[in-house]
Amino acid sequence: MLKVRVIPTLLWKQFGLVKGVAFDSWRRVGPVLPAVKVYNQREVDELALFDIVAHLSADDPDFESIAEFGQDCFVPLTVGGGITKLDQVQRLLRAGADKVAVNTAAYACPSFINDIADRHGAQCVVASVDVRLQDGAWMCFSHAGLQATGRDVIDWVRELEDRGAGEILITSIDRDGTMQGYDLGLIESVVKAVNIPVIASGGAGNYQHMVDAVKEAGASAVAAASIFHFTEQTPAGAKMALSAAGLPVRQPFAI
Repeated sequence: MLKVRVIPTLLWKQFGLVKGVAFDSWRRVGPVLPAVKVYNQREVDELALFDIVAHLSADDPDFESIAEFGQDCFVPLTVGGGITKLDQVQRLLRAGADKVAVNTAAYACPSFINDIADRHGAQCVVASVDVRLQDGAWMCFSHAGLQATGRDVIDWVRELEDRGAGEILITSIDRDGTMQGYDLGLIESVVKAVNIPVIASGGAGNYQHMVDAVKEAGASAVAAASIFHFTEQTPAGAKMALSAAGLPVRQPFAI
């Protein structure tokens, strides 16, 4: 079994970090760069940075800011938000991103996933999938959870894998920010549908939730925001709990 990764998620809105509940009711958390520096010291496995308002305009991603963040980020960095063109991917990688997360653009042009994977390799492509439970079915949403796509999540993740995605970041919008635990049924269904790593996201409130996402649902990694922003729990503590549960993690732990 590969080592389980703990990935803090940074949601970036204009001039700073925010966190909400169910992709709504956003509140300020603080500036981006100090958070990146703190997570460097805590030896996280990766960081994920998402511009949550980039889909509202046709502008390019903020390459200058990404370069500033990337210069001070010493762990693998995934960047997402507003990525619609292959040249943007190239510029983000040059700016310091190690991977790009694509969500909304993939629904409009599924072959965009093929294009990135063909040019830069599958390891560069994180397919981000935001999901709501509707009438008993998990359905995909785009534009930061605002727009229904009509896509069934299982059919969609299988297509994303076929097109070259290297991993799936699956987020339950319903659980997002609630700190009541990941949607284990959703995660398990996605894990069983694909043969690439699945990152669980949306709902982590304690270390046991992370253990459950891996041991019960089969996730390869756990992403979280609120638990690290608003409680005393840390990525190092999460890795200690995962290790205590018999799961392989990268060591040492930096408290």
